[in-house]
Amino acid sequence: MPSRWQSFLEMIYEFVANLVEEQIGQSGKKYFPFIFTLFTFLLFSNLIGMIPYSFTTTSHLIVTFTLSVSVFLGVTLIGFQIHGIHFFSFLLPPGAPLALAPFLVVIELVSYSFRAISLGVRLFANMMAGHALVNILSGFAWTMLSVGGIMYIVSAIPALVVFALIFLEVGVACLQAYVFTILTCIYLNDAIHLH
Repeated sequence: MPSRWQSFLEMIYEFVANLVEEQIGQSGKKYFPFIFTLFTFLLFSNLIGMIPYSFTTTSHLIVTFTLSVSVFLGVTLIGFQIHGIHFFSFLLPPGAPLALAPFLVVIELVSYSFRAISLGVRLFANMMAGHALVNILSGFAWTMLSVGGIMYIVSAIPALVVFALIFLEVGVACLQAYVFTILTCIYLNDAIHLH
């Protein structure tokens, strides 16, 4: 009989396995260990930040930027490994007029390069904003509680808002781990199948 912890970990394993199967297909099975590790690292890093007086690694730009650049470089190398020089064909959409080729290549190259930046900044901004909001509102609630008197009754409102925001922030932590992982799967699918 599996314990609750084992059931929880098996549920995460099956979730990520289904995600890889849906987004990449059979060719993505060999990348499953990396994607599973990435998802669990992000999920637990985000959730650890919900413990009072703890540190959220994903609320720092250098961590998320390093993760996103690593994923971007890995996906690009996998694309080159599979397709060789033909990997550059994604820079010019099929059927595009040759007169527009220089402009389209530059636009597609910039768009492709910004994947690395947007992936990391999205995670950083969402985690930092949520934690900052909870921190500010909990400080306000604590100030209201310390005033005393009739304000003590009114101070219950900010405390309830902070309590509700904590549940919302747990949802955001899980969602951001999912978004980072699914975008990694999509980028990997594009590199493998050259879309």
